[in-house]
Amino acid sequence: MSTINGLPAHVLLVHFIVVLAPLTAVLAILCAVWPAARQRLVWLVLGLSVVVAALTPLTTEAGEWLEHRIGRSPLLHAHTELGDTMIYFALALLVAAVLLAVLQVLAGRGQSLSSALAIIVAVFVVVASIATIVQVYRIGDSGAKATWSQAAQMP
Repeated sequence: MSTINGLPAHVLLVHFIVVLAPLTAVLAILCAVWPAARQRLVWLVLGLSVVVAALTPLTTEAGEWLEHRIGRSPLLHAHTELGDTMIYFALALLVAAVLLAVLQVLAGRGQSLSSALAIIVAVFVVVASIATIVQVYRIGDSGAKATWSQAAQMP
């Protein structure tokens, strides 16, 4: 996918990632530390994490296409290198959501959960979620620097 309605697809798709990945991460943390929230939100978190994991490669692929169209700069290269790592964070967030869903299904069946297991899952969810939020920020910041430094160089 290279363009959407004449605009570079990356410019449009990246907004979904910038909004949905941190939103999903915050909701996942909420589900991990508050069982009542998990009962209500776990399926939403799982669905959002699937969307983020699916959109991430589309967004990075569209970014690669855009990079080849506008030319490389050191700042743009740094941004694309960081962007290529986002899939790992999106997949970690997906795994976190799956683990939360498993906990919810087990709790719904009345099976007693080991508190150690619940703590391990909660720690993984919190770490994966915070790492995802930080990485989205880092990628976005590098993209903004690359974009605006090139815009400043234009006559």
